[in-house]
Amino acid sequence: MFDVLIIGGGASGVSCALILGSAQNKPYAEGKKIGILTHQKASALRDAVFNNAYGIPAGKLGKDLMDESLQQLTDLYPHVEQIEKEKVMKVEGEAGNFTVTTNKNSYTTKAIVVAVGSAPTFNIEGLMDYIEPHGKALPEKNRIQLKNDDHLVDDGIYVTGTLAGWRSQVAIAAGSGAAVATDIMTLWNDGVPAQYHDSTRSK
Repeated sequence: MFDVLIIGGGASGVSCALILGSAQNKPYAEGKKIGILTHQKASALRDAVFNNAYGIPAGKLGKDLMDESLQQLTDLYPHVEQIEKEKVMKVEGEAGNFTVTTNKNSYTTKAIVVAVGSAPTFNIEGLMDYIEPHGKALPEKNRIQLKNDDHLVDDGIYVTGTLAGWRSQVAIAAGSGAAVATDIMTLWNDGVPAQYHDSTRSK
């Protein structure tokens, strides 16, 4: 049983995983099991080149950023389980006891973060009733989003990035994933607002 399972290995999903992973030494995060399904074959991030994103060197290729970010997650927070080459087909259950079925396995989790793109090919059974037209994309793009209130779709189900209704900018996507991570950490911390920062200041 995962405490949280992130679906998608793009900017918002990995950002969410990095923030959650970094809280490992906080009492409220002790023993929490975090997983991320990194299947992201059709991600627009893979084809991107970045020149205007804060903190990312000019000319950085999206495919390299994806690989480096997952390696960073492995190096710094190996307790976050990365599940590769599995596509999510179905979500069922309720907060505290979801079953996520992929093309190869099934997993149980208390909470879900949906961090895949906003293409109209989105097809995860159990989440289709939440689909609505994307509010910030050009109509001719035919993009979709999941109905949500500040990233919360339903009890235990969060959405990030363009699928949450944000515009397609890597900085926005990463921030969206980080925001969801801090919401989950706050939940783990009995509702007391939580975030985690490393610092060069003496402890």
